[in-house]
Amino acid sequence: MMTRRRWLGLLSSLGLAGTAVHSASPVTAAAPAAPGAAPRIQPLVLTDAQWRQRLTPAQYKVLREEGTEPAGTSPLNGEKRNGHFHCAGCDLPLFTSQMKYESGTGWPSFFTTLPGVFQTKRDFGLFLPRTEYHCARCGGHHGHVFNDGPKPTGLRYCNNGVALKFVPEAA
Repeated sequence: MMTRRRWLGLLSSLGLAGTAVHSASPVTAAAPAAPGAAPRIQPLVLTDAQWRQRLTPAQYKVLREEGTEPAGTSPLNGEKRNGHFHCAGCDLPLFTSQMKYESGTGWPSFFTTLPGVFQTKRDFGLFLPRTEYHCARCGGHHGHVFNDGPKPTGLRYCNNGVALKFVPEAA
């Protein structure tokens, strides 16, 4: 029986398991961003014990172990108010409510993100390459991005709801 580790080792030996990060490197918050550029994000680094204390078990499984919550279980699927969706691990704003749409997948889906908030890597967990995205501040796993979304981007950021926190706009 071929385990995931052996499969990834085989792909790696064939040069097919790249995990290049495609985003700006985090730098200190004091460094100014160039006009029109994505904001620079100060990384948040915690110990495993600190993450376990900070997150619920479900959040920890998704954000720190790259798990997936069951489809249709997030109350954020039906969230229609104006506001922002933040990382549940570090409170970084990731999406606005205007970026959200109903994809029919059972997970909160967005057609774009706020600038510079995610880093990506290739994921071969299901044997087919996918693009996985992680919070640029805390490294928390949020989901995968696909090329089957609506206009104007054609992208679908399929996000685990447990990895998000909704912050409604002030009245």
